[in-house]
Amino acid sequence: MEPVAWAAHRYLMHGPLWRLHRAHHQPGREGPQLNDLFGLLFASVAITLFVLGAAPGAEPLWWAGAGVTAYGAVYALVHDGLIHGRFGLRPLAARGPMRRIVQAHRLHHARATKEGCVAFGLLWPGDVKAMARKLRKSR
Repeated sequence: MEPVAWAAHRYLMHGPLWRLHRAHHQPGREGPQLNDLFGLLFASVAITLFVLGAAPGAEPLWWAGAGVTAYGAVYALVHDGLIHGRFGLRPLAARGPMRRIVQAHRLHHARATKEGCVAFGLLWPGDVKAMARKLRKSR
């Protein structure tokens, strides 16, 4: 699911759907954002997969819906809750086992524009030092 989420973030949210995602990159934004509509979009994909997967012989679609749902729950907890401090949770400091995830996400938010961003994934962020170098080079 992470490669699909990475591609959706990179090519849709930072592409034609930037208008919805932009507020998420503006510092100090609290409360509901247009970016939250993506949760509804992906939930509708999961619901569609569950419905289609209920037909005899289409069980893989049901399991795909379960995967989208599970990833969405983890994403909401980690991204919205632990990184951005929503749902009444306190944001994580960049240490411990979540260090790379938090650091990569901070690098992603270093730009308030859709161009020049790095770190489009969440759970497997990649090489944080390489992303920091790329970000510095592009400035």
